[in-house]
Amino acid sequence: MFLHNLKYELKAVLRVKEFLIWIVIFPLALGTVFKIGFGDIYNKTEKFKAVPVAVVADENETTLRQVLEGIENSDEPLLKVTYVKEEDTKDIELDSSEAEGIIRVKDGRLTLAVGGRGMNESILKAFCDQYNSNVTVITDTAQKDPAKIQAVTEKLTRDVAACEDIKLTDGNTDYYVDYFYNLIAMTALFGGYAGLTVIINNQANLSALGARKNCSPTPKSRSVLAAICSRFIMQTGIMMICVSYLNFVLKIDFGKNLALVYLTAIMAGNLGISFGFMVGSIGKASKDSKQSLITAVSLILCFLSGLMVAGMKVTVSHYAPFFNEINPAAVISDSFYILNTLDDLNKYFVKIAVMLVMTVLFIVIGFVATRRRKYASL
Repeated sequence: MFLHNLKYELKAVLRVKEFLIWIVIFPLALGTVFKIGFGDIYNKTEKFKAVPVAVVADENETTLRQVLEGIENSDEPLLKVTYVKEEDTKDIELDSSEAEGIIRVKDGRLTLAVGGRGMNESILKAFCDQYNSNVTVITDTAQKDPAKIQAVTEKLTRDVAACEDIKLTDGNTDYYVDYFYNLIAMTALFGGYAGLTVIINNQANLSALGARKNCSPTPKSRSVLAAICSRFIMQTGIMMICVSYLNFVLKIDFGKNLALVYLTAIMAGNLGISFGFMVGSIGKASKDSKQSLITAVSLILCFLSGLMVAGMKVTVSHYAPFFNEINPAAVISDSFYILNTLDDLNKYFVKIAVMLVMTVLFIVIGFVATRRRKYASL
C-alpha cells in the first residue's frame, strides 16, 4: 500500500506546473542572468594581472633587460614588458591595457611616466625605486671598494624571501560565486511549495482531496509519509539538475568535491521540503496565505544570506552572529563555500549536521501538528 501511495503521489506532484516554474525554470533562468551579469567580473576587475609597461632601453642595457626578463619568466609575473623606441612613446596611451607606464633609462637609472595614481602605477614606481636603489649601492661600492662589487651584486640579486608565499586554498576564491551558492539555497527553500502540498492534499479544510483522504481507511500517517517521500524524490532530481546546469553549462566552479556538492544540494532540497511541510501543518490559514508565507520567509532568509546584496551575510554576522547559524539559506550557502575553499571538512560536516537536525525537527513538528488535527464533520 505504501509503494502504491508513493507512486500515486509522485505522479501527482510532477503534474503541478507551478513546481516546474518556481523550482526548476525560475532558478535556472536567474542563474543564467547572474552568469551574464557578473560571471566574469572577478577575473576582469579583481584578480591580479601582470602590469603592462613600455620600456625604452638600448640593446646595451643588459642589466635592466636581464632583470625584466627574470620578472616576466616568474610563475606569477609582476610586469608585462614591451620594448619600444623613444619616438614610438608618443602613440602610447597611458593608463590603458597597452601600457600603465613608460620606463626610460638615463645614466643607468630609471625614470617613470604614468597616467594615473592607481595600484598598478604604485607597483611600477616601487620597481623603479628598488632598481635605482640597487644601482646607487653598486655605484658607491665601485667608488669606495671595487673589490666588493661582485659580493654586493650577488647579495642584491639573490632571491631573498622575507616571507613565504603560502596558498590558502586551491578552491574558487571568486566571491561572486556566493550568489550561485545562495541561488541553490533559494531553489532548495522553494521546495517548500512541494512540502506544503503534502498538507493541502491531506487536510480536509484546505482541499476536497484532503477531505476524501481523511475519509479513507488508509492510515493518515502512511499517506503523509508517502507524500513526503515522493517530494523528497522529486526535489532530489531538481537539485541535481540545478547543480549540473550551473556546473556544466554555466561553468561555475564548485571546487573538486563535486560529489559532496551534489550531496549538499540534496540535503538542502530535503530541508526545503520539510520546511514547507511544517509551515503547512501549523495554523488554519488558507492555501494562498501559506504559499505567500513560504515565499516571503524564503526570500527574506536568502536576502539575509546574500542572494540580493553581496556581503549581507557578513553584516548579519556582525550584528547577530547567531542568526547565520540557524538561517537555513546561510547554512546551505556556507556548506558550498566550505567545500570550495577549505581542505578541512570538519566545519562542512557541522553544517550538514545542522541541516539534518533542521529537517528532522521540521518533519516532527509537522507530523505532530497533523496528527492532532480533528474534524467535527467532513
